[in-house]
Amino acid sequence: MKRAIAIILLVLLADQALKIWVKLSFFYEGSIPLFGDWGFLHFIENRGMAFGMEFGGRWGKLLLTLFRIAAVGGIGYALLRLVRTGSSRALQVSVALIFAGALGNIIDSTFYGVLFSQSTFNTKAVLFPEGGGYAPLFHGAVVDMFYFPVWEGHLPQWLPRWGGEYFIFFRPVFNIADAAITVGVLLFILVQRKGGPVAQDAAVPEPLAEVQQVQTDLPPSEAPTTSA
Repeated sequence: MKRAIAIILLVLLADQALKIWVKLSFFYEGSIPLFGDWGFLHFIENRGMAFGMEFGGRWGKLLLTLFRIAAVGGIGYALLRLVRTGSSRALQVSVALIFAGALGNIIDSTFYGVLFSQSTFNTKAVLFPEGGGYAPLFHGAVVDMFYFPVWEGHLPQWLPRWGGEYFIFFRPVFNIADAAITVGVLLFILVQRKGGPVAQDAAVPEPLAEVQQVQTDLPPSEAPTTSA
């Protein structure tokens, strides 16, 4: 259990520290290069689900946040069961990463609207603004910042349907929490498919079905404009 707690705390601290710094230091859609033209810190906010999809206005946003909180509760319960039943370390690490990443983004959705003023193209956000935050409780936006356009250009004309279209790889803008979820899901799938001693350590409890739903928090595939 100590290992899982350490992973969760490390991911949460790194994720929230970077998000708060970016939120307070960047204009909206502001960027600084990390690796020349191949990598940037590019500040955007995701107000909906994965791929930048909105969900029924303010009530939809509230329901989405509450659903995520319930899903994280299920993942936390599953992690506790895995620890108690003596499952493999790899399985525990995978679920701990998913839990930490989902919780990191829920902190944004739940509290950031109350804690920060609105970020705009010419105004940086302020922590604890006098006039109140930019959104009510449970209606905040998730801060994203990692953008790696490794290649961009026009696709070959001979490609059916997409020939000649402008294409960017890699489009999604994401954060540390998103990365933790992605790595956790991939590790979870790998452990389940590998079988052998890892899979035989313990049966996977039913609440791990919630893990599949956490993929709604994976980084969006929209271009870096408005991206949850």
